[in-house]
Amino acid sequence: MAIAHSLVVFSLDEQHYALDLGCVQRAIRAVTVTPIPKSPPTLLGVLDLGGLIIPVMNVRECLNHAPRTMRLSDQIIIATAAKQTVALLVDETIGVTDRPQETATPIGTLLARLDLVNGAVQHREGIVIVLNLDRLVSLEETAIRHVVPNED
Repeated sequence: MAIAHSLVVFSLDEQHYALDLGCVQRAIRAVTVTPIPKSPPTLLGVLDLGGLIIPVMNVRECLNHAPRTMRLSDQIIIATAAKQTVALLVDETIGVTDRPQETATPIGTLLARLDLVNGAVQHREGIVIVLNLDRLVSLEETAIRHVVPNED
């Protein structure tokens, strides 16, 4: 019997992506994001979630989608990577799906920035690219260090 692997599926434009359910805390409607001066393009700003200030990643920028302004219909996925909690602004959260782990196809050398991608799975919505949240957050942390140097 195959072991099921739960994924949270979301969309950017017409492309579908997924994150491991274990790292996702919740999805919320789009809220006001406070921009941070001189921040890198991968960081939209921060939001206040019940007193917790969370960085909002520009996933569109990270995954090479065309930039656009936030819409009222957008959603924010709150997720925890190995080191920190982040918010990901997405067009729509599709839902949770269970897939046997062995149905994930490694991407190989098909995409740029392969370190952000764990593989791809077939879903009723079409092909879903499974992202590696830890690597995605590492990309943002590296960009932030260039804006706010460490004062050690």
